[in-house]
Amino acid sequence: MLDPAWFVRLCGDQGITLYTGVPDSLLKQLNAEIMHTLPRRQHIIAANEGAAVGIAIGHYLRTATPGLVYLQNSGFGNAVNPLMSLADPDVYGIPMLVLVGWRGQVGVPDEPQHVKQGRVMDDLLDALDLPWAVLPKESADAAQCLKTAVTTAVERSSPYILMVEKGTFADASNMDLGHKEPTEELPSREEALVALAEAVGDGVTIVSTTGMLSRELFEHRQRSGTDGSRDFLTVGGMGHACSIALGLAMNEPDREVWCLDGDGAALMHLGSLAVIADHAPSTYFHVVFNNGVHDSVGAQPTSISAVDVPATARALGYRYARATADISTISDAVAQMRANAGPALLELRVRPGNRPGIGRPTRTPRESKQTFMSALRAGST
Repeated sequence: MLDPAWFVRLCGDQGITLYTGVPDSLLKQLNAEIMHTLPRRQHIIAANEGAAVGIAIGHYLRTATPGLVYLQNSGFGNAVNPLMSLADPDVYGIPMLVLVGWRGQVGVPDEPQHVKQGRVMDDLLDALDLPWAVLPKESADAAQCLKTAVTTAVERSSPYILMVEKGTFADASNMDLGHKEPTEELPSREEALVALAEAVGDGVTIVSTTGMLSRELFEHRQRSGTDGSRDFLTVGGMGHACSIALGLAMNEPDREVWCLDGDGAALMHLGSLAVIADHAPSTYFHVVFNNGVHDSVGAQPTSISAVDVPATARALGYRYARATADISTISDAVAQMRANAGPALLELRVRPGNRPGIGRPTRTPRESKQTFMSALRAGST
């Protein structure tokens, strides 16, 4: 395995002075090293992967040095457009390194949403006609690979993609990426989720975002014996749960649709809120669980601290928006959202982290889809 501190020094020796991207579980050791050793001006956690490519392009245009973009291959599609239409040698020709965590690699067990993406990565990279390699796990080979990657990127005026397999990086010297602001007085996400589910009650449709929140919702249903057949657990596609909920709400004039979102997911495709507000389904209710971090992949901070979430929602056209960090007020908040009609938003401020041993949904995505659609059809007859 590679020492993250050594890798960052090696990147520096090759002229890399900017790191930007969306955190990934396979890269969390490297993310931890970057977070703790580099000044903030050299590290930007982007809203989405395409934006990270844009940041690296701007960095190169002013410094003439390549940046390093990091991401998980599940989000690679977000980066393809700017890689092809901007950075490609046939367009502007912008050198950069693109470090990609290879989830779902053939022969490596992984969650269902990563299997297809992992299986097609080789063919996808070849189709893009960009140079790429797998980053070796031995230091000497990795050093030569990195030097070749940077040299090729600069000489070809091209992005160079390095695929990172599971277990490539060893733990950083300081892996604690916890939120620096005091959060002990805040409820856990799971506590807030249970309180919200009880306040919302039965008979509604729920779309929950990818990550721990969907896992916690599934466990709550199992533990409480409440009906989860109308819960759509979005196990992939970060940032798209709110749009899935919109597509549902546009076809649900009577039944409420509740989107349970995360702060990182909401920031990733913030423009979707304007579209939701523009179409303004009165049955649409949006709850953002804000713990300030990318919790599922290493607790790297998001930029949500710079955002007044309710004010943003109102500015984008939501009829009603408020925030709370007190779970005793959730029932009143739900009542106010319903009184004002949708689209309405509630920001729930919660602390990072989760209860150890959180399980995973026992149904496959296809089984969940079938159960969900059947429940909606049965409720509309």
